Amino acid sequence: MSTVKVDVHHVTRVEGHGDIVVDVEKGEIKSCRFEVVEAPRFFEAFVRDRPYSELNHITSRICGICSVGHSTTSAQATERAMGVELTRQASLLRKLNFHGEIIDSHVLHTYYLVAPDFFGVDSVIPLVETNREVVLRALRIKKLSGDLCAMIGGRHTHPIALVVGGFTHVPTARELREMRARLVDARADMDATVDLFSTLPWPEFERETEYVSLHEEDEYAFVSGTVVTSDGFSYPVEDYRKVTNEWCVPFSTAKWTKHNRESYMVGALARLNNNFDQLHPRAKEAAAKLGLKPLVTNPFLNTAAQVVEMVHCVEDSILIIDELLSRGIKPEAPVAVEVRAGEGVGACDVPRGILFHHYVYDEEGRCVAADCVIPTNQNMANLNADMQELLPQILDRPQEEIRRLLEMLVRAYDPCISCSAHFLQVEFV
Repeated sequence: MSTVKVDVHHVTRVEGHGDIVVDVEKGEIKSCRFEVVEAPRFFEAFVRDRPYSELNHITSRICGICSVGHSTTSAQATERAMGVELTRQASLLRKLNFHGEIIDSHVLHTYYLVAPDFFGVDSVIPLVETNREVVLRALRIKKLSGDLCAMIGGRHTHPIALVVGGFTHVPTARELREMRARLVDARADMDATVDLFSTLPWPEFERETEYVSLHEEDEYAFVSGTVVTSDGFSYPVEDYRKVTNEWCVPFSTAKWTKHNRESYMVGALARLNNNFDQLHPRAKEAAAKLGLKPLVTNPFLNTAAQVVEMVHCVEDSILIIDELLSRGIKPEAPVAVEVRAGEGVGACDVPRGILFHHYVYDEEGRCVAADCVIPTNQNMANLNADMQELLPQILDRPQEEIRRLLEMLVRAYDPCISCSAHFLQVEFV
């Protein structure tokens, strides 16, 4: 089309408020961008002058979808500042809790937000009539993951038992055995999920970029590791600013980031590209059925990578529960904190990608400075670069199809827009 006007206000089936603006005149692209218009969030200011024991509970409220991720990363940063080392049991419970959130967030995105595009409907609600078993399967997986998080964190959203130094509540052996049985039963739903998403006609689009994630040699990294990139760079988490390099753009309340190139991508696809060898064998089988083998450069397949991660998290959760039971799960108090002045950085790979929390504490254990770098804002430059490369390839299609494909591209990134909006421009007069 020689003239295209797209103004999506706001993109649906994503968290938060974001707009797509496209203006093509006589075949010339005047504008093509995704604008984050969400009101700014000020959590980095909220935590100033607050005692160390409050920060992970406050920052978990940044998001209702990935509250476990924020709480875990926050506690991790504080523990490093205070010199706290977790017990093996607490470390295993953190990983198990994290797996619950990965499954919970990924099933929400894959089934509720993305699948309707391929079934030709605007939401998951009409699928109750036309594809009832698909919806029931999604609800079963959602219930399982929510119960897993609640078993460890005290409740599904905004965990209360997760504290600096460990947990105030520990699940019983009986609860773990019952959860293990449910996870084993969930394999059938995982297999059906892989089968379903392997049949979807993913849009054909390739653009290589830099992929950034955590990495461990002996496990698929979510809650620890070194920051690595597909361009061959590696950093300790304390050097995260060498990677993120945040800056502001005039049309977005979310900062943008770049590293070795003008943009990079974080999230499930980045983790799969960087950590494929560490996936559970059943997850590798799922990847094969979905046609995923590094290096995957189609951003639409971020959703397929999330399906692979769900399979991995179910299997690894079973293994973690086996270790907890074999060690003998027991009540234990959180590790005592010797309050001191200090500085610490926490890094976890939450559902949407690598997340950083950075705190500075005074000698009374009160926060004097904080920095949070959110996965969604790390993806903003890359999403816009994808849009600008995709648009010329689809200009010969009807405008409605152009709009739909651009919306699908935004959704593929699974943005958590409210988390990402940290910028406010103030003009003094």
